[in-house]
Amino acid sequence: METTRLSSKGQIVLPKSVREARSWKPGTEFAVDETSDGILLRPLRPFPPTSIAEVYGCLKYTGRPKTLRQMEKAIAKGVRARHDRGRY
Repeated sequence: METTRLSSKGQIVLPKSVREARSWKPGTEFAVDETSDGILLRPLRPFPPTSIAEVYGCLKYTGRPKTLRQMEKAIAKGVRARHDRGRY
């Protein structure tokens, strides 16, 4: 386990071994989430940008189409679950 220190400017330097293992270059942007165990850093763009033409139809859905009401209920359920976990 490696350690680091918070600077007077609120900055943290990630150890070189961690940056190299994840291929994080200078300028990489991160989402910062608070968890019950601490802080979680996630790179904002883990994949190269793509166009809709490159990904359209890659995940075929074979079930019955969902109604707008079903989709809204599922979204509300997800928002409540995130809120209950202390996110947002």
